[in-house]
Amino acid sequence: MRLCRECGHVGCCDQSIGRHATGHFLQTGHPVMEGYDPPEGWGWCYVDEIMVDLPDQTEQVGPIPHFY
Repeated sequence: MRLCRECGHVGCCDQSIGRHATGHFLQTGHPVMEGYDPPEGWGWCYVDEIMVDLPDQTEQVGPIPHFY
C-alpha cells in the first residue's frame, strides 16, 4: 500500500492491477507517496521520479484501509 504524503489517500502500488497510487498522483498532482504497509521509511516522488528517504514516517494507527 502507498500513502499520499499530502492528503493521506491510500492506494495500491504499480505492481497491483489498479495502480491506485499512481492514479491518485495523475488526478491530483500530489507528488510524494510513502510505502505504508507497514510504514517502510521510504517514498517515491512522481515529479522527479526518484526514491526519497522518509525518516518522519506516518504512524500507522489501526488497520490499513483496502480498496477493491
